[in-house]
Amino acid sequence: MSQNSSLHSPLPIAVLISGGGTTLRNILDRIAAGRLPVAIRLVISSNPSAGGLRYAAEASIPALVLRSKDFATPEAYSDAVFHPCREAGVQLVVMGGFLKHVLIPPDFEHRVMNIHPGLIPAFCGQGFYGHHVHQAALDYGVKISGCTVHFADNQYDHGPIILQHTVPVLDGDTAETLAARIFEQECEAYPEAIRLFAEGRLQVVGRRVRVGELGDFL
Repeated sequence: MSQNSSLHSPLPIAVLISGGGTTLRNILDRIAAGRLPVAIRLVISSNPSAGGLRYAAEASIPALVLRSKDFATPEAYSDAVFHPCREAGVQLVVMGGFLKHVLIPPDFEHRVMNIHPGLIPAFCGQGFYGHHVHQAALDYGVKISGCTVHFADNQYDHGPIILQHTVPVLDGDTAETLAARIFEQECEAYPEAIRLFAEGRLQVVGRRVRVGELGDFL
């Protein structure tokens, strides 16, 4: 897995968004606080009205809007997403609430991350996003939920799991209250996974992601 060539320079990343950009804002805050060794080179939105685009503008980060309906095939849309990432020298693509399916090209295998608001493989796959996940967990009666950071592949919520954070499901929970507690964990888990990648500490072996010491897998 190709990762940052130097532990002393920020890892160049791209962030893909479709909505409010809470993940993008969280990453920007961590960078500003000196807690995340990455540099956002590019923001790509599937939605021209995405609120997250203002965070990119405020941070003077180049941004593109790419609507899937403007492309004839899934392959053409994927090419449109990843070509500018290559041109920008991006080494990791971070999906931050990106609601469009893209095909991962071979040179970005294990270099695209996603976060899911549930404990994969439960309550995941096509159609399971946002409050749909939390309501499904409540309807099933589970006692624990959480979030999962994983490497994206060409199936929904399927790639190798990097880390998971858990929260208890309380008797009085609604989808909204459960979502709020899980979101607090998402804000910790995603930067942690990105940092591990930037520090060369992740190695994919089959479906398992090994976490090593600093620079082990550079």
